[in-house]
Amino acid sequence: MNNYKTTVGIEVHAELKTKTKIFSDSANHYGKMANTCTNVIDLGYPGTLPTMNEEVIRLGLRAALVLNCEINKHMHFDRKNYFYPDNPKNYQITQNRTPIGVNGYVEIDTDNGKKKIRIHDIHIEEDTCKSIHAEKKSMLDYNRAGVPLVEIVTEADMNSAEEAVKYLEKLRELLLYADVSDCKIEEGSMRCDCNVSVSKTDKLNTKVEVKNIGSISNVGVAIKYEEDRQIALYEKGETFKEQTRRFDDKTMSTILMRVKETGNDYRYFPEPDIPFIDLTEEYIKETKENIPMSADERREIYRKAGINEINIGKIIQNRTISDYLNKFNNRINLVIASNLLLGDIAAYLNKYEMVLEDTKCTDEKFIDVVNYLDKGKINSKIFKVILDDIMESDSSIDEILENHNIKEMSEEELISIIENVIDSNSKMVNDYKNGNERVLKGLMGLIMKETGGNANPELVTKKLVELLKK
Repeated sequence: MNNYKTTVGIEVHAELKTKTKIFSDSANHYGKMANTCTNVIDLGYPGTLPTMNEEVIRLGLRAALVLNCEINKHMHFDRKNYFYPDNPKNYQITQNRTPIGVNGYVEIDTDNGKKKIRIHDIHIEEDTCKSIHAEKKSMLDYNRAGVPLVEIVTEADMNSAEEAVKYLEKLRELLLYADVSDCKIEEGSMRCDCNVSVSKTDKLNTKVEVKNIGSISNVGVAIKYEEDRQIALYEKGETFKEQTRRFDDKTMSTILMRVKETGNDYRYFPEPDIPFIDLTEEYIKETKENIPMSADERREIYRKAGINEINIGKIIQNRTISDYLNKFNNRINLVIASNLLLGDIAAYLNKYEMVLEDTKCTDEKFIDVVNYLDKGKINSKIFKVILDDIMESDSSIDEILENHNIKEMSEEELISIIENVIDSNSKMVNDYKNGNERVLKGLMGLIMKETGGNANPELVTKKLVELLKK
């Protein structure tokens, strides 16, 4: 790096999970046929007036709270004036002077410990329509026009691609688990722009804005590319003007879009068609109390339950599994439950392209399965045998076991089988008693064969060792 220091700031636009748009009753729905989720307000017809969607304020406030922001209790919207084809009104309604949240932070883990990435502000605004460029034509899809967004702007607190990626992963997790946004980057509901500069001193050099980054991992790629590109220029004694570049995921490089000769003058002024909004302490308190359980709170529950860190990570990455597992907290063995959900049950659902709600595995049946495994009434081998019936039939676990002619083995029956195996394999027994503990696995295999695989391996091991010591 030739002693260069990298400085990164990030702007994120996240679409809010509302049923309708921010200022109209058009559906907020991704993937519909072009221009079918729109009306005259979204199209910017003269004389139309915006109507504030209260749910947008609630989700915007929720986002500001999970990002540890100070809340602007008295706020208004502003007009950001500019001309571009995706903006038929020639202005965007946003928050400039009174963003809903300021001075927040997101905490990330780094090699040097925890680090706070400061949030300059988070503000609510409307999205523009989508431009589609094909050959010599440009087409406009107004389904996205008026979709509610929060824009989250950091301070220039990140000093590497790795920190930027960790920040975005944590931000995505916070917004996702707070039910603010679905954060599907591939669908454009979470979009990232990076400001990158390198310098040998603490004084910032010229920054470059990188747009059009389609994944969190590519944010790291774009930053590393810019580091190398800018350092190479400075090492040759060259300078460059502040500019905007786009990320090309085919070449994994950044490409110049435009040079910023002067700052933009958007001529902000308060939006005259939307009244000022006052957030009361009661409203803020109520909103805070109704924020769903965070990923960090869930991690703590899973650690206390004894789930290993690898599985905790997998659970947190899948909100559906996490929500389902949380229903049974303090009711069943969460270690066994998580192993089933991440293992055999996940494999079944993936095979048939289903979700758990589409199966016949009710909450009661799931509880019974976990308890039967926990108490040793069945083992993992038996579970694999009866899995399809659990997922596809209305029968109870006892009925399914009976249909498969699987009966719970009594302790007396098990001890009798173990004693017969010991009596029939005196050489293996003597080898074990002479210190060859590997023989134990062989004896285990013979016992499990005799039981038809119906015995609990843990109980078999325990009883076998007890009998061998006599």
